[in-house]
Amino acid sequence: MKLTEYKHINEQVYKGTLPNGLSIFVIPKPGFHKKYAYFATDYGGVDRRFKLGNKWIDTPAGVAHFLEHKMFDTEDGNALEALSANGASPNAYTSFDITAYHFECTDNFTENLEILLDFVSTPYFTAESVQKELGIIAQEILMYEDIPDVCLYYDFLKSLLKNNPLRDSIAGTVESISMITADTLYDCHKVFYAPSNMALCVVGDVDPSMVYETAQKVITAEAAEIPLRDYGAPETLSPEVFNIEKSMEVSLPIFIGGCKVSPAAFGSDILLQEITGMLSLEMLCGPSSPLYLKLYADGHINADFSASYSSAAGVTYIAFGGEAREPKRVYEEVLNAIQHNLTNMPDKALFERIKKADIGGHIRALNSFSAIASGVIEGHFRGYDPLEATTILSKISIDDIIKYMRINFIPENMTLSVINPKNEVIQ
Repeated sequence: MKLTEYKHINEQVYKGTLPNGLSIFVIPKPGFHKKYAYFATDYGGVDRRFKLGNKWIDTPAGVAHFLEHKMFDTEDGNALEALSANGASPNAYTSFDITAYHFECTDNFTENLEILLDFVSTPYFTAESVQKELGIIAQEILMYEDIPDVCLYYDFLKSLLKNNPLRDSIAGTVESISMITADTLYDCHKVFYAPSNMALCVVGDVDPSMVYETAQKVITAEAAEIPLRDYGAPETLSPEVFNIEKSMEVSLPIFIGGCKVSPAAFGSDILLQEITGMLSLEMLCGPSSPLYLKLYADGHINADFSASYSSAAGVTYIAFGGEAREPKRVYEEVLNAIQHNLTNMPDKALFERIKKADIGGHIRALNSFSAIASGVIEGHFRGYDPLEATTILSKISIDDIIKYMRINFIPENMTLSVINPKNEVIQ
């Protein structure tokens, strides 16, 4: 495995690739008792239509999430129970574009790593077990439909997007998952869980050669064709609709406002755009911004208010929101602040403070094994190195922020989604 040193953050990463295409990263943490393994596939809820060879294949919404649920089943029992019995704390998740399986432990790391690699690489489904899981996941989907924050988020995405599968729940719908069979799961596992479409990251006081040799021993599948994904017709920067409102059981209105921004295609440009976008958002409405301080002091927002930058499936968007008695007023205040920044020079001293705080935040995040591992693999799948973030941050200037805001923060492209309390009219 090849060693790369990041002296500016005092980190090292060993990188290697198995003959079958599996990428392996080991980040040594000498002296730490905890060890962490993160095994992921470049496959998530948006990957429903893909091309292999000359054939386009369509799958129901929710297959990636369904697979995550079923992958713990083994011919001999349940991998979750096996890992727990061996002293590990395991879990898994499916996002829009990644499915990941991970554990942490202090003892028996090699044995636990073998269990992880084996069950994720060896699917075992039966018609009976799939049918049983259908009922479990259907209940999960119905539960999420009653959670206001979840409904608000997907309403926001539906207001932004016309064609992209980001509009749809990662878990699918009760109707879509009813079309999933054991054969569907086997077929998608074969395509997306091929070693050449996956990556492993281990963080802790471990021997990199042991990790490489363990993976080589356990994962015997060969490299496979990387599927071409189709996310629908390209999105414009204009939202699909400018406002969505509904009523649910909430004590105060909750809202999300935001817009699409021009996405970077691949590689280091993605990381640069993300860092610049987040700095711009913090300048606009972060906790240190004049707008945030004014809205908070006047009681228009509370500590729940936040802003975020997201990118997946060829779409990049910014969002801000939280609780507010008058969400439309807060939204208008943000739009006014955007307009102000388009014609006035941002506060350079504020920018320098925020940039220094962000550099510190990235360095502190290196203490989180899960954050390092997930960041390294996400960066690998997208073609950039997240451990270069502080270097990129240090080079960003106030002029870069001004340019980014003027190109991307366009009031006419903004949309607002609100959930109001039932039986209460909020102005």
